[in-house]
Amino acid sequence: MIIQKDGSDDAAFIQIDIMPEYKLCFLKRGVETNDEEIYEKVISTGRSYYRCYALTINNEEKLYVENFGAAEEIVNALKDKNSNNLDKLAIQEKWDTEKKTYTDKDTAVSSLFEEKIVVAAINEPKDTSTSTSSGTSSSSSGKVTRAKIGKGYKSAGINFIRPVSGTVTSRYGPRWGTTHKGTDIAAATGTPIKAAAAGTVTFSGEYSTYGKLVIISHGNGVQTYYGHCSVLNVKEGQKVSSGQLIAKVGSTGNASGPHLHFEIRINGVSYNAELYI
Repeated sequence: MIIQKDGSDDAAFIQIDIMPEYKLCFLKRGVETNDEEIYEKVISTGRSYYRCYALTINNEEKLYVENFGAAEEIVNALKDKNSNNLDKLAIQEKWDTEKKTYTDKDTAVSSLFEEKIVVAAINEPKDTSTSTSSGTSSSSSGKVTRAKIGKGYKSAGINFIRPVSGTVTSRYGPRWGTTHKGTDIAAATGTPIKAAAAGTVTFSGEYSTYGKLVIISHGNGVQTYYGHCSVLNVKEGQKVSSGQLIAKVGSTGNASGPHLHFEIRINGVSYNAELYI
């Protein structure tokens, strides 16, 4: 049962284990019923849960705010200040039986801001060539390689583009006792979602907690998932090109606010999409 107590945004729901039973009865004339008293008596038998939003750094909860808008304002303020930890910062939705202590915007920005340290250095030329077995050398291109990315990367053999413009609010990895298989990018409802690469639509419709979902196959076992859409602009079997409009951002399925849940899977295994786009 969704509730709003005292106009607060943080009341999420009340879990009632045993629902009350009702029966017809007759009242004497002039007896007035108090619906609010009945309501309070019913919910007093349950457990209240409160919604809040945690700002995390490297998945460690640092502080809490009452709603997603307040969390976004803090993230945007840190962007404006060019904080050095933006790539580690995320917003996570939380539910708890106890109300959290909320932090105001100025205090949060001051607490989370990390200044970039610039180290002066003498620019000396470096040898970027690498020896090969034939004795010749090849120049390093500076491109991101598997060695630079580290663990959790598998070459897809495809160049992906960013499917939507927005703020990353939840990253790939451990979350709420499970593994979050995608990257959540927050954006306004109706924001265009583009195909991250050319391929064939293998699914377009409602699917479990994903809500309205598009799945595109790019060949060689590579797939991309686009979840929580509000509108689907493609059909199963349709071929799409990179950058083509395929859907629009929404909050269908298990979503607390408008965002795109974006996944990259290779042979059925999900990988960190941020390493590819």
